[in-house]
Amino acid sequence: MKLIRSIAEWNPHWLNHLQKSQKIGLVPTMGALHQGHLDLVGKSKVMMDVTVVSIFVNPTQFNNPEDFKKYPITLEADLEKLKESGTDYVFVPSVETMYPNQTRLTLDFGDLERVLEGKFRPGHFNGVGTVVSKLFHIIKPHIAFFGQKDLQQVAIINRLVQDLSFDLHLEVVPTRREMDGLAMSSRNLRLNDEERKKALLLFESMNQAKNRLLEGQAWREVKESVRINFEREKHTQLEYFELVNPDSFALYGEFNSEQKSSICIAAFVGEVRLIDNLPIIP
Repeated sequence: MKLIRSIAEWNPHWLNHLQKSQKIGLVPTMGALHQGHLDLVGKSKVMMDVTVVSIFVNPTQFNNPEDFKKYPITLEADLEKLKESGTDYVFVPSVETMYPNQTRLTLDFGDLERVLEGKFRPGHFNGVGTVVSKLFHIIKPHIAFFGQKDLQQVAIINRLVQDLSFDLHLEVVPTRREMDGLAMSSRNLRLNDEERKKALLLFESMNQAKNRLLEGQAWREVKESVRINFEREKHTQLEYFELVNPDSFALYGEFNSEQKSSICIAAFVGEVRLIDNLPIIP
């Protein structure tokens, strides 16, 4: 496994693999790696000749400076996990490498960023789109691997690839969950024991809602029930609980078993903001 810290350092490796007609897979991450990230690496190892994992905590996608400061940094442990997983290259750029100059360009993803994460985290997807574009240009992957847990981010990057004609494919890997259902997330490291138990309310709410919808209960009733449950639970605050089209992120006012649909949720547990989603009709 080779550690790459600059664009100039990567380019000769890229050219070597290009000359050998080898396919490159990219797994973009912000570190604090867990098994969900390693699932992406494993998928790339199966599908591609070369696997590159990037680790970069991107400051431009944090609309809350405190959230950026508290984001867990576990580089030494991350590198050990990636070495064990068979990763070929780890790209760990500095902020100066990724942003040598102030970025003046802004990206607008239209309706996709007016709802849910875009609504509650203004500027977030501009930051995501900018850094992912840079990584695509630098690494030049044939396939980029993303997790289903960040469902709206996947839709954003799909639009980025289509609208800017990136010559690559996106591979989406299912969400990896703990045994009790909690979606694996780097932010889980910030939960204490009591908060960790309360965090299960996210998955439980989605799972119960899915079952009720499939049994014929109205979406507005299901949604109200979830809101009440969060109000009753101390130290939790529901930010949104919505039924969406997973491609366009149009919000549904009612459930239709003939339409693609997913439930998306965001909630604070203590001071930690968690997101998750659950497909109902894939």
